[in-house]
Amino acid sequence: MKNNNKKPSSLSKLMQYSGNYKAMIYTSWIFAGLSAVFTLLPFWFIWKIISEAVSLAPDFSNPHHMKVNAIYAMICALCAILFYIGGLLCSHLGAFRVATNLRLHLIRHISFLPPGEKDRIGSGALRRVISDSTEASETYLAHQLPDQSKSTVMFIGLMYLMFRCDWRLALLCLIPVLIGFLSLMSMAGKGLREKMTNYQNALSDMSNEAVEYIRGIPVVKTFNQTVFSFKRFKDSIDRYSTWASGYSRDVRLPILIYTVAINSIFLFLYLSVNLIAKGNIDTEFILKIIFFVIISPIMTAMLTSMMSSNETKLKVEDAISRMENVLAIKPLVSSNSAHPAGYSVAFENVSFSYDKETTVLNHISFEVEQGKTFALVGPSGGGKSTIASLATRFFDPDEGRITIGGVSLKDIPKKELMDNVSFVFQDAKLIQGSILDNLRLGKREASEKEVYQALETAQCMDIIEKFPTGIHTVIGSEGVYLSGGEQQRLTIARAILKNAPVLILDEATAFADPDNEAKIQAAIGALSRNKTIIMIAHRLSTVRHADRICVVENGSIAEQGSFDELLSKKGTFASMWEEYNRSVDWKL
Repeated sequence: MKNNNKKPSSLSKLMQYSGNYKAMIYTSWIFAGLSAVFTLLPFWFIWKIISEAVSLAPDFSNPHHMKVNAIYAMICALCAILFYIGGLLCSHLGAFRVATNLRLHLIRHISFLPPGEKDRIGSGALRRVISDSTEASETYLAHQLPDQSKSTVMFIGLMYLMFRCDWRLALLCLIPVLIGFLSLMSMAGKGLREKMTNYQNALSDMSNEAVEYIRGIPVVKTFNQTVFSFKRFKDSIDRYSTWASGYSRDVRLPILIYTVAINSIFLFLYLSVNLIAKGNIDTEFILKIIFFVIISPIMTAMLTSMMSSNETKLKVEDAISRMENVLAIKPLVSSNSAHPAGYSVAFENVSFSYDKETTVLNHISFEVEQGKTFALVGPSGGGKSTIASLATRFFDPDEGRITIGGVSLKDIPKKELMDNVSFVFQDAKLIQGSILDNLRLGKREASEKEVYQALETAQCMDIIEKFPTGIHTVIGSEGVYLSGGEQQRLTIARAILKNAPVLILDEATAFADPDNEAKIQAAIGALSRNKTIIMIAHRLSTVRHADRICVVENGSIAEQGSFDELLSKKGTFASMWEEYNRSVDWKL
């Protein structure tokens, strides 16, 4: 019975992205095979020349076929070069098309993923998926598959020529090949595919943590710490080092046996003189030995090429597997085109887990009335930032639903949702570009006058006045650098320019200096007018005037109420407020 559940091969998956260039890839294999045939023929003609020279010695005055064989050898060598170049040209055209389509498909898919999913995977890991999958596919299609086709045809041709010349010598030459093959099989028996996956995992983790470490350098420098203070980065390096050392030790002996075996064909040929000829060495046998001496280096190069192609195939399979894991993540789409009837925000029995195993939020329910301020407080790790991420649809909840104006976030068109929600987090996000470009991310059609008004409202004019080019000043690697507080004020200006009715605030003043904090507080005050606000508060002094306060603890709502109501309950919030006051009053 035919198995309809057979998984498509890596090649068939890559071919889905080849478009009209599929024929180019297949043609490259044919050209590579023809190149292999014409690569072998010169060795045959050279051996014919040597045979004729031996038969004519010592009188070379009347050669019969030496000149013709030499011309044939040159023609075949030229054809081998031309077919190989033609094959590479075809394979590269097809491979570049596949790599381009693959990268575009990945980037397009990633651009529609929930922002929280991209943060969860990590920018370093995503970069590796995009670069490695396209790079591995390009190498595999452009080089390894044509070389594999060439090696296969060459192996068949070699076997034919060797057994035609002398089957006994041919069998002797295959002994080291068999030994090398068995040594490689022993590596595969130890779980080579799993080891390749572990290798790629270690590289991905190290790349991801390196990106995070670079982002955290300001904190490391501030507290005069070393690289080892960034524990996750150090652990990823240690894991890679442990894995690489262990894997090197595991494959050391098989690789050594393989390398010695395929390079010892000459030794077996030497042994054949006594084992086969038994001392009766005539001219014909010497010519056979010469032929095998000429042809044996080709076998060594062919086997090395075949081993390399198998390793590349494993890399491609791993790269495709990682790519499919990313493509399997559902993009952020709206199931309907409903429009909110107002700007109240409600969580209805919402549960969420990042890894589908550990529950971060457990049946959360609350409502923020339009135009009211709702504060989230509680210990670190309780789920406050997760609630903010869900409210901006950085993730979708596993259970329950989140609504704006009575409409589920999943039913609101993406653009309309983004137009209705602004967010300001602790970690200010600015792109490399001018200040004007950064602010226009909130409202692309904004005029320069509107931008200046937003900057003035956000207390940013002192920043603009520092630079001769004003709002056209470039921020980034080739431009100016701003302090954390200045960057935060610019992100608030961007939110003011956007003027969305729903505002998510993750304590924007947590790491600001006193001067910037006062300006940021004034900017937030201007930004918050007549808006529905969900704010995460680390400094409890900022929530005194909130319309409602929610204490989040261990993924659940411990308490809800106004500031005075929560204090009168003598519960978790009252304890937090007492501790906060003690910390404020503490002096050295």
